[in-house]
Amino acid sequence: MTDVPDIRTVADVVRVHGRLRPDTPALVVGADTITFAELDARSSRAAQAFAAAGIRTGDRVAFVEKNGAEFFDVLFGLAKLGAVGVPVNWRLAAPEMQQVIADAGAALVVVGPDFVGHLESIEDDLDAAVIAIGPHDRWPRFGDWIGAHPAHDPGVVTGPNDLVTLMYTSGTTGAPKGVMLSNANYRCKCSGVEGPWQMDDEAVTLAVMPLFHMAGSGWALAGLWHGGTTVVLRDVDPAAILASIPAHRVTNLLLVPAVIQRMLDTAGPAGGDLSGLRVVVYGAAPISDDVLLRGMGRFGSVFAQVYGMTETTGSITQLDGHDHLPHLLRSCGRPYPWVQIRIVDPDGSDAAPGQVGEVWTRSEQNMLGYWNNPEATAATLTRDGWLKTGDAGYLDGDGYLYLHDRIKDMIVTGGENVYPAEVENVLMAHPGVADAAVIGVPDERWGEAVKAVVVPVPGTTLDTAELIEFARAHLAGFKLPKSVDVADVLPRNPSGKLLKRELREPYWAGSDRNIG
Repeated sequence: MTDVPDIRTVADVVRVHGRLRPDTPALVVGADTITFAELDARSSRAAQAFAAAGIRTGDRVAFVEKNGAEFFDVLFGLAKLGAVGVPVNWRLAAPEMQQVIADAGAALVVVGPDFVGHLESIEDDLDAAVIAIGPHDRWPRFGDWIGAHPAHDPGVVTGPNDLVTLMYTSGTTGAPKGVMLSNANYRCKCSGVEGPWQMDDEAVTLAVMPLFHMAGSGWALAGLWHGGTTVVLRDVDPAAILASIPAHRVTNLLLVPAVIQRMLDTAGPAGGDLSGLRVVVYGAAPISDDVLLRGMGRFGSVFAQVYGMTETTGSITQLDGHDHLPHLLRSCGRPYPWVQIRIVDPDGSDAAPGQVGEVWTRSEQNMLGYWNNPEATAATLTRDGWLKTGDAGYLDGDGYLYLHDRIKDMIVTGGENVYPAEVENVLMAHPGVADAAVIGVPDERWGEAVKAVVVPVPGTTLDTAELIEFARAHLAGFKLPKSVDVADVLPRNPSGKLLKRELREPYWAGSDRNIG
């Protein structure tokens, strides 16, 4: 490992490594390898193309495409202008994409071939020019568009608090909000995780989660920040992931538990060597003991659980591999050394160890605020820099954080508070349960009743009455599910988070109020 240069901005990643490590592979995308010098040049051409199209410092450009090299051309090209990237969730419906693009005030949209139809259907409502990554009969083609410009860095210098990206939240609890992330946010996170994520200039990072999400782009950027190579997969394909690890000698991997489970059910390539893995970071959803134990058996003791959110530029706590002990597996670890965490009672005072309250955090990873939404910003960020996560949890005496649920997901049944995650953790311990979600549903007597929706392990038939009895040995009576539904799959967003609003809707339809 060589000394890591002092990179202060996102643009510095390619400027510095392009100068000091020009021939080192930065990206591997399919059969193509792009060195840092080449990525520096490509992003400079993109910057010149954006500038020629009228994009200036502070202007926003939206990007709608699956994982590929073009994402990095756009991200770093805009950073060299001081302009702002807006990665759009390509799983959205066209009207939802239009809502994000309009909210961001994007002056230009770069779109991939799979989503041209989405943009064509909303074109009349867009106040933005469109550049197509693939061929199009009216829109310029991205490769030709940037290729017509010189690889000359415009040389715009940005500061720590200048905006780099607008990362829109998943909208699981309402309309998506644009999270404003700065150079300082990314610098704090990407430089800080060198130790926890075992990042260095010899690391080979696999970027497979969608780049419109922090689990994708934040992870990839951390690897590039330290001068390592990032292997980019277009889609979440368990077989392709397993093949890529030995083929590219991948050392660092980030996945959500659902993908880990799919990988464990997928045969890897014959003779595939997985011993080079340093760390497999996972988060965004609980992992069952069965999946974790099977994963450790296959990949080794390389797992690290993280907790964070878009508003905190990703993870703020980590449960390291050596902490994967039975009594800590339901914890999401301790905060990074540069991160403060407190648990706050409804009256604003600090909760005692073991007492559930709202998780607040303070660090340089905290967002600047929500784009064009001062009310939401004021409700989330305090004047002295604390960010209210909206998550309920507690700290134990050793500083390990345990999450219960979103504050809004708490179930109130007969005047008692039930945190769904607590019930879900018990249900997930049943050998026949592969996935579980707990929600509150209307109940004439109790106001809300606890309902579980579970996915059985393949080949298993669940006895729901037996499952409730299993839970009775671990939970107070008022926390027990009053009913259990069996489903083939639970709805989750691209980051793996349960879409509980979607689960609740059928039960609350026509009701006077709706929870969450």
